[in-house]
Amino acid sequence: MGTHFVTILLLTLFVIYPQIQASELRLSTFEADVTPPLGSPLCFNFIKPAATVETPLTARGIILFSEDKPIVLCVADFVVIANDSHDAWKEALAEAAGTTPDRVAMHVIHNHDSPGYDISASTELEKVGLKDVMSLREAHNQAIADTADAVREAVAHSAPVTHMGTGTGIVEKFASNRRIIGENGKLVMARMSSCRNEAIIAQPEGTIDPELNLISFWNEDTALAALTFYASHPQSYYGRGGITPDTVGLARNQRSEETGTLHIHFDGAGGNVAAGKYNDGSPEARARLVDRVHAGMKEAWEHQITSDLTDAEPGWKTIPTQLPWNSPHSVEELTSQLSNPDSDTKTRIRAARDLVYHRRWKEGGKIEIHCLRLGRSRVLFFPGELFVEYQLSAKAMRPDDFVAVAAYGDGGPGYIGTEVSYGQGGYEVGRVSRTAPAVEAVLKGVIEDLLGAK
Repeated sequence: MGTHFVTILLLTLFVIYPQIQASELRLSTFEADVTPPLGSPLCFNFIKPAATVETPLTARGIILFSEDKPIVLCVADFVVIANDSHDAWKEALAEAAGTTPDRVAMHVIHNHDSPGYDISASTELEKVGLKDVMSLREAHNQAIADTADAVREAVAHSAPVTHMGTGTGIVEKFASNRRIIGENGKLVMARMSSCRNEAIIAQPEGTIDPELNLISFWNEDTALAALTFYASHPQSYYGRGGITPDTVGLARNQRSEETGTLHIHFDGAGGNVAAGKYNDGSPEARARLVDRVHAGMKEAWEHQITSDLTDAEPGWKTIPTQLPWNSPHSVEELTSQLSNPDSDTKTRIRAARDLVYHRRWKEGGKIEIHCLRLGRSRVLFFPGELFVEYQLSAKAMRPDDFVAVAAYGDGGPGYIGTEVSYGQGGYEVGRVSRTAPAVEAVLKGVIEDLLGAK
């Protein structure tokens, strides 16, 4: 009898108990300062270089631990991370967290007063004597290393997740569609991030998603982290050399301080959405916009509904996807632009970025699109500057569930429009988009698959 009891006890301790521990959902948060040095190129050298630091930039996120390998969700206060740079971030954070790169979602908030990193394009520029013109390689490597160190340290300090909160706030008078289409079905007006043209300002908001979505993680009554999602370009008063995470980053920082909980903000599918209707490009307008997105974050937090996650196992699905290539320039034209010393630097930078992505596409390169499932909640993680129609479509596919969307992952594709938008014309579907009209059919299929909506 005694021997039998000891055997059962040992089995309980060494077999059953570890399984209980392994299935427990746990979470760590991390944050690193990734502010570039003064003098750094900002926004791929398309605006003034860094002259002051208005607000430091961070890379922040969470690590989810369960029975499977850890999941890492990270957002950096950069305008873009693309191609080899995006791969380098995922690989470094995966190694630090003890997981694989396909279980890392790496995104940016797309603030323009920040660096844009595409080390593969930088390499092409270096070949023609243009070193560090697009971004500083050393600063890029340091940002990756510091963030990986923060992840490595966070792994040792996880906490149980017992509950998850979901909430929605409405952001008033911030977002407006950038593309105003005429009766002939063509673009007649463009309303960008700031505007002082009264006729354009007077146009309706157009197609937007006014919802700011929030997901929070709790250990009983203690909040561990909050993720927020909102679809709009974030910039307001910018391009003057002052480093800042801009509207959404400043509001995010306020909410972190007010709640004592790390807030991580994801820019949603806001490729064709910006603050132009409500932003005249002044410092005063920035303050108003920060207050409005902050109010949406606060509303989502205060009206969140919590659900028990004690027995929940997070689902993580990844679909490697090749997006169809498109460019108004041939490879020969792009090569000539890059190698021509008489071309201006901005043209050569664009050519380098286009050539790198074309080579990647031609070699069959794919971009990973992810879906995180927790209970009745789904979060989709996309590359590029995705049009808001994709976000609205995803939410409509599962109207009874909580669906949030993060765009601005791998910035290689640039803008990703809808099929009809390419025939309408305009900035977003011109030189800055490296995808063809067929991209909508590809992505709609991926969304249906990830959401189980087929």
